[in-house]
Amino acid sequence: MEKGNAYKKKCPISYRYLFFDFVKLTAIPGLLWFRIKKIYENDAAKKRIKGGALLISNHSTFYDPVILMISIWYRRHHFICTKDFFEGKVRLLFKGFHCIPINKQSFGMDSFRVIVEHLQAGELVSMFPEGRVNVEGEKDPYKSGMVMMSAMSGKPIIPVYMERREHWYHTTRVVIGEPVDIRGMYGGKMPPLKKIDEIAALLQEKEDELKGLLPARGRARS
Repeated sequence: MEKGNAYKKKCPISYRYLFFDFVKLTAIPGLLWFRIKKIYENDAAKKRIKGGALLISNHSTFYDPVILMISIWYRRHHFICTKDFFEGKVRLLFKGFHCIPINKQSFGMDSFRVIVEHLQAGELVSMFPEGRVNVEGEKDPYKSGMVMMSAMSGKPIIPVYMERREHWYHTTRVVIGEPVDIRGMYGGKMPPLKKIDEIAALLQEKEDELKGLLPARGRARS
């Protein structure tokens, strides 16, 4: 599979991400508002994410993408989102941030190939595998497609848990887990298809484990 795409070959990186980098630089006030506190699962999770990787996270608020971008500030994120966002009034915003459009009603191999290309080109692809915002705190099963994306590209999955803060004065706590090498779990080979859903369930359990690393909040404002 060819890494990258024709657009990358035609447009220099400095120009391709001009809008993305400009917005990131002007979003510094967001650091003060969200007051993000990062917690790492272990020393392996503390290492900077290099090369292609698939970042997955729970999704409880509409500003979760912003929190992820601030938490992993040193990488450009390519969020997977429904193609409907590319047809509305804010379509230029999603295009400017180089989001990857998919058809949730007809998610086929073409969509997989596009995402795998991004990963193999060394990009950070971010997604919310529940497929929707769970504002009521409900949990939907993680979509198993993320497992196939990681396995097909040979790139790791980075699990992240973001706590929904109850009060504006709370810090926004983000727990970052160590990379999960899907192919490494099977000796460098593609996992059996019958194991895909099982791996997705294990990754969702990993999110619960990351949540368990959060210390209880005291009475004092933190």
